[in-house]
Amino acid sequence: MSQNNCYHCGADCGKKPIEFDERKFCCNGCKTVYEILNANELTCYYDFEASPGTIPSDIKGKYNYLETPEIIEKLLEFDDGTTSVAEFYIPSIHCSSCIWVLENLNKINNGVTTSMVNFPKKTVRITFKNSSTTLKDVVELITSIGYEPYISLDDDEGRKSTVDKTLIYQVSIAAFSFGNIMLLSFPEYFQVDEFWLEKYKHLFRYLMFVMAIPVVFYSAKDYFISAYKGLRHKILNIDVPIALGISVLFIRSSIEIMLDIGSGFFDSLAGLVFFLLLGKFFQQKTYNFLSFERDYKSYFPIAVTKINKGKEVNIAVKDIQKGDRLLIRNEELIPVDGILINGNAAINYSFVTGESLPVMKQSGDKLFAGGKQTSGAIEMEVINTIAQSYLTQLWSNDVFSKNNEKTIKNITDSISKYFTIAILLIAFFAGIFWYFYNPQMVFNVVTAVLIIACPCALALSAPFSFGNILRIFGYKKFYLRNAETIENISKIDTIIFDKTGTITSSDKAQLIYKGEDLTLKELRALKTVLRASNHPLSRTLYDFLEEEPFEESPINFEEILGKGIEATVNNLTIKLGSSSFVNAISEKTNETSIHIKINHKIKGSFTFKNSYREGTKEVFETLAKHYKLVILSGDNDGEKPYLETLLPKNTVFQFNQKPENKLNFIKKLQEKGAHVMMIGDGLNDAGALAQSNVGIAISEDVNVFSPACDAILDAKLFNKLPKFLTLSKKTISIIKASFILSFCYNLVGMSFALTGMLTPVVAAILMPLSSITIVVFVTILTNWVSKKL
Repeated sequence: MSQNNCYHCGADCGKKPIEFDERKFCCNGCKTVYEILNANELTCYYDFEASPGTIPSDIKGKYNYLETPEIIEKLLEFDDGTTSVAEFYIPSIHCSSCIWVLENLNKINNGVTTSMVNFPKKTVRITFKNSSTTLKDVVELITSIGYEPYISLDDDEGRKSTVDKTLIYQVSIAAFSFGNIMLLSFPEYFQVDEFWLEKYKHLFRYLMFVMAIPVVFYSAKDYFISAYKGLRHKILNIDVPIALGISVLFIRSSIEIMLDIGSGFFDSLAGLVFFLLLGKFFQQKTYNFLSFERDYKSYFPIAVTKINKGKEVNIAVKDIQKGDRLLIRNEELIPVDGILINGNAAINYSFVTGESLPVMKQSGDKLFAGGKQTSGAIEMEVINTIAQSYLTQLWSNDVFSKNNEKTIKNITDSISKYFTIAILLIAFFAGIFWYFYNPQMVFNVVTAVLIIACPCALALSAPFSFGNILRIFGYKKFYLRNAETIENISKIDTIIFDKTGTITSSDKAQLIYKGEDLTLKELRALKTVLRASNHPLSRTLYDFLEEEPFEESPINFEEILGKGIEATVNNLTIKLGSSSFVNAISEKTNETSIHIKINHKIKGSFTFKNSYREGTKEVFETLAKHYKLVILSGDNDGEKPYLETLLPKNTVFQFNQKPENKLNFIKKLQEKGAHVMMIGDGLNDAGALAQSNVGIAISEDVNVFSPACDAILDAKLFNKLPKFLTLSKKTISIIKASFILSFCYNLVGMSFALTGMLTPVVAAILMPLSSITIVVFVTILTNWVSKKL
């Protein structure tokens, strides 16, 4: 940085800089930001980037409109009276320092609980305490440190207008230039010697030069920026050799045209950039289509119970309409915003605000999507549809982020590191050889090696492969969080299954009651309590009982995971669950049963005869050939003898496991080097799903979504699980095969380059051909493998 540059923003301070703390600033705004950061011990902000800040604007009175309740309500995405959440689009986010300071706002303002930056979207989500600060204070704070938010009050239309279309423009310019440069190059290809070519040759070449300039300096700018940042941190990522190849192509082509010694490689240059950007665009569009962070109402397989004319029916969340009346059971997530109509609401908004204490709500209060009901069943009226709610954002919450091992991108970068070193060495030694053999060929050979060795095909392999396979999986109702999940699946060596609700089908289970006959009042009370529970056994028993539940909600409702439920309905104290929970003396049949205790008297028990999902035996037999299989269940071992005959002999059985036991079991396996996949129903398995390397939630008709999982599989497709796992493995193999194909192209091109035979026409054919071939190769192969399976 120059001696007269602003310490904060890097701008020229002019003739009269403002000096403070032995540093120079261009204005009082930058000086004030430095003082704020210095006072809060945040000056390491400047260590991440040279001149990371932006000049803050004058904010005096600018945000007074944020004191108006109607405007505040429009901008807040969540507000339960105690905690509020707002998301702002901040165009000036541009580097690691920006992320760092914005995610440390709590150190400047104690009222801010958390702040999370989404760098690609240039947004920051801020959670703050209403008792300590206000929305106006928060906005003034981020503006004062140089990050003025873009705020629109027109029903979020402003936010829609902030969609970054840069990539679309970059692809469009590269495509336009590529097509036109190819047309202008045809006379050169075919060595046309007519009068018109000699007359217009220089015009054609300069037109190609002019059209190549925006391709290099605009369309390809991200590759240069990424390469520069990588080199600054002493990392040779995949963009370093790409940027090097683009630079050499442009420089050599420009020299040839300027000195009138050739037509250059502008066609290859434009084609290279176009195909690279096309791969990036394809992957981005695929992620936008499948992303769980956006509107997923058209395909996400979550259902909720709707009360229609007194009857309960299961409907898909995507079909929820404003004005619908919904039943939300204990431990269920609220999928949409609504008004509480009936029941005792104790909502846990920990996934939204980070606060684990339940918020008590009364009839008429507003309920926000993303909260979890923790005290029995409630009824609510919908005021907003699913189009955009906190439920979708739970998927990307940092609480459930996992430290993945090396990904294909890391592998690609690792390969490119050695690839770049190898190419530089080859170019160096080739230059030495030709210097002594034919000095006039040194420049041609060295630049030709750097040009033809650009790893564009290598960079295209993963985006097109992953993008296509995510699309195929989504179409087949197997929804993955991201591309890394495919890689993690390919590394799995141990698969753990929950039993109830996962390999058993709740809609086909048989029930047998043993004990004292229950009166109509007792049966109605029992069904009222069961109505509030979301456990698979509770749902099965609830559907089995034909009596109508009471209209009143149970009081003192408490559900203990893995044990049972206790509540009071119509002056009847109901306790149901395991024999130990209700203190019942049971025969040692080891069968799955729900024991009933009413007003401190044991009444009897409902015994379950599980029905296993179609194809369970075949699924386990297929998986046993490649994986270690485990049944990890919270139920007793009553059906172990039957399962031992149904499942392969090497299957491990673990019964009577509490949720924390499941998590610890997985952790111990991982400590021994195992790569574990957990398959559960998403209810009691959240911890185990989060701990595993890959967590898959089986989705039926009820709302069993868990933000801890990496994938969701439609329960009807359980028998297709081995094929999904096989396809994931084959996708990685396809990518590796495309790497080999890419290297083969480089070897062929290198042979032309090292022998001094690389002409513009050869480069024009080899470089675009390699890119097209890789794209076609991975697309056709992934489609073919998926159809074959």
